[in-house]
Amino acid sequence: MDIQIILDYLSSLSANNNREWYHSHKAEYQAANTRFEELVQALILHIGEFDSSILGRAPGELTFKLVRDTRFSHDKSPYNPAFRAHISSMGKLPIPVGYYLMIKPGGRSFLGGGLFADMFKDATRMVRDYISAHGEEWESIITAPSFREHFTVGGSALKNVPSGYEKEHPQAEYLKNKSWYLEYPVPDEALMDGEQFLSMAADIFRRMKPFNDYLNLALTGFKMPER
Repeated sequence: MDIQIILDYLSSLSANNNREWYHSHKAEYQAANTRFEELVQALILHIGEFDSSILGRAPGELTFKLVRDTRFSHDKSPYNPAFRAHISSMGKLPIPVGYYLMIKPGGRSFLGGGLFADMFKDATRMVRDYISAHGEEWESIITAPSFREHFTVGGSALKNVPSGYEKEHPQAEYLKNKSWYLEYPVPDEALMDGEQFLSMAADIFRRMKPFNDYLNLALTGFKMPER
């Protein structure tokens, strides 16, 4: 699979981040977006070999728009020159957590997993409660050699352990977090061979799965806030 068409379009959009250029290059967008959806479909099949919960999802249900919300941003560029998808059992909703893909030229592509959204206070509380009660399992996941070789747990965090949790808990540093996620960087050269990238991405996502599974157990029963 040739991913170059995706990189070429996104590079051009980054250099011409305005509505006039975007609308006059609809054909290039359609071609790049079609290729990205083909890539997501191939990833679904690869991931389905070790996580069948995501099978049956259509790529169009999992991808995000290029249009940016600039209302509260100093950067008024109308588009995010990146193709993104969140592959999970419930589609692109942030919960349950799944497998995140972002392709963005300039060395900013990455593979992700875990909980990125820290605006859901109930979700944060549920994960903290679960880590507090199942700390040994958490520790066994994040200290496994295959995990430590590839990942570091990220996420926004408080300065101190929040009230209601043991200050001396063995996982106190992680109880400070409001989100818990993984980001595996993908350099542009790793995207040159589409088939090799698919194999690499599937392997990285397979290594993320115990982390995702743990968080999804913690988030059992979570309901997205009604709009």
